[in-house]
Amino acid sequence: MPMLQTSRQPFHIAIDGPDSAPALLMAHPLGASLDVWAPQVAGLARYFRVIRYDARGHGASPVPEQATADAAREGVGALGLDALAIIDALGLERVHWCGLSMGGMAGQWLLAYAPQRLNRVVLANTAASTGAASAWDERLQTLKTAGVAGLIDGVMARWFTPGFAAAHPDTVAGVRDLVLRTKPDGYAACAMALAGMDLQQVIRGATPPTLVIAGAHDAGTTPEQARFIAGQLADARLLMLEAAHLSNVEQAATFTQAISDFLSG
Repeated sequence: MPMLQTSRQPFHIAIDGPDSAPALLMAHPLGASLDVWAPQVAGLARYFRVIRYDARGHGASPVPEQATADAAREGVGALGLDALAIIDALGLERVHWCGLSMGGMAGQWLLAYAPQRLNRVVLANTAASTGAASAWDERLQTLKTAGVAGLIDGVMARWFTPGFAAAHPDTVAGVRDLVLRTKPDGYAACAMALAGMDLQQVIRGATPPTLVIAGAHDAGTTPEQARFIAGQLADARLLMLEAAHLSNVEQAATFTQAISDFLSG
């Protein structure tokens, strides 16, 4: 898996599928890495050039020295600009986009401010607003005092339904380990970029065809928030899955087939 040098910073990426296939850029949730998309790679790489990347300070992507300043100045735009830098560095004019949670928030920023770089878009388990910035203070304080380990139990409780966790303990344990490997300062920088985010008005009327995926049992980014996003966009459809927040893992086969069908038009 190579490191890609961009105009903003190096990013760790993985590319699967034919070079000649339509490009699909995949963006992961806060606290995860590109490995969270493992259930989708084999199915999607048959039809697409699947490009996964570790967000700043996640996985093997470094935490830039200016990460905190960028987050304070640019907000969620920092993540959107990172994505554009990756698209540019790969020499791509347009891409399909699939983002979950934080990745879906970056995708909404792109819908609002760079729709000409997008073909079709998947926004999974995400929201157009994260509420008041102060609501993130407790999470950021826990990071300072206990690191990502201080957050992990709450994250796992939100990401999976109890039934799935009981039936698939090894899968949940693998995701838990993935989150625990996240750099605390990388997690904090991206959390600061999301704190107080509000894209509710700027996405209104965005035209790229979009599939909005929601988890029926997602307490973090709720079905109501997914319906709101779909209602704001000019060409959107909504898919509800029997899952909590990490629907691409909990309903892996259904998720993969749905986005493959949608992106294929």
